[in-house]
Amino acid sequence: MDAGVDGLQAQMRTARRSVGLLAATQAILGSGPPLVFALGGLAGYELLGEDKSLSTAPLTGFNIGMAAGAVAVAVASRFLGRKSSFMLGSILGALGAAIAAIALFQSNFWLFALGLLMVGLCNGFSQKIRFAAADASPSFYKPKAISWILGAGIVSAVLGPQLAIWSKDLLAPVLFAGAFVALIPLYLVAVAMLSPLKLPETTGGPAAAAPARPLAEIVVSRRFLTGMICGIASYALMTFMMTGAPLAMVIGCGFPSELATLGIQWHVIGMFAPSFFTGMLISRFGVEKIVAAGLVVLMGCAVVAHMGIELWNFWAALVLLGIGWNFAFIGSTAIVASSYRPHEADKVQGFHDIILFTTVALSSFSSGKVFTAYGWSFMNLVIWPVTVVCLGLVLALMFKSSSAKSV
Repeated sequence: MDAGVDGLQAQMRTARRSVGLLAATQAILGSGPPLVFALGGLAGYELLGEDKSLSTAPLTGFNIGMAAGAVAVAVASRFLGRKSSFMLGSILGALGAAIAAIALFQSNFWLFALGLLMVGLCNGFSQKIRFAAADASPSFYKPKAISWILGAGIVSAVLGPQLAIWSKDLLAPVLFAGAFVALIPLYLVAVAMLSPLKLPETTGGPAAAAPARPLAEIVVSRRFLTGMICGIASYALMTFMMTGAPLAMVIGCGFPSELATLGIQWHVIGMFAPSFFTGMLISRFGVEKIVAAGLVVLMGCAVVAHMGIELWNFWAALVLLGIGWNFAFIGSTAIVASSYRPHEADKVQGFHDIILFTTVALSSFSSGKVFTAYGWSFMNLVIWPVTVVCLGLVLALMFKSSSAKSV
């Protein structure tokens, strides 16, 4: 008995150490995206000539890089192991930040987009950190391990924007270059923090009781389609609005870029802070109701944004945008996860993520074009038809589920 207890205690010590290192690494690597979204569109706007409609193309590059990174980390992990893969992703992030800074010095728009694409690759690699934390933990500790990784997003939400504010003029007169230079040592610190990490090797689970269904059969089910459409729509709307907000605040309304950056900071806090209790709410009220609540909060974002162009309108709308995304996306992900069996996960998740990140990349690209052509008010209107359609799908799924239980 004592040997078993001692073994469990040793396992827990190792798990806590691994999860602590992964959470700290996530906090550092997660600081890049808020900085990129706070300054990337503004930097792109400054680098372009008269036609500003492509100003958010570098942010599209970031999202394309994130999509590619989410696929590349799976391949790299198979050959290098997860620890080395995370270190490789961090190095790519540092290299991308250096390229972005060089591009700003050279006033090279497309080189800047390439730099952000590589930073996006790093972010794609880091998306797997939460799974690594779960795999490094005993079954009863897995939920807490994941919550630590999600909680690291709060640190990122403060660190990234504050780094942008502090360093954006560091290399004046070249605007924003200092912020990307400041990212380089941050990513290298992440490499150093990962060095002592020890992760268990992943092994396949027990043989599936039933053969895997064809992908086409799974993805046409109502449950999968509802989860995928709502998840992708909420993520795309969040990216669309988050990308356009700094342009609207600084270019459209004349606010200092520091205030736009703080708005992004509060937005990212809104994205991650609810994660500590979203799972509990799903368990208590049901996943469909939480997705519906998230969609209603996104509608609230549109209402507040359309009420005016004062600073509080932008900040409050961005906070609501983050909270709405959290409920809608996490809930939708849970719906998707319930639509397939464990041994079907890889192909279904791969199909889902390809469509997700492609749509997100298109939404960030269209954000600059829509803002330039139609303005901020029109961008807010886009939220309504998308959320109404999604809300209809969720309510239909709820009705179907309640009908099935009553039979």
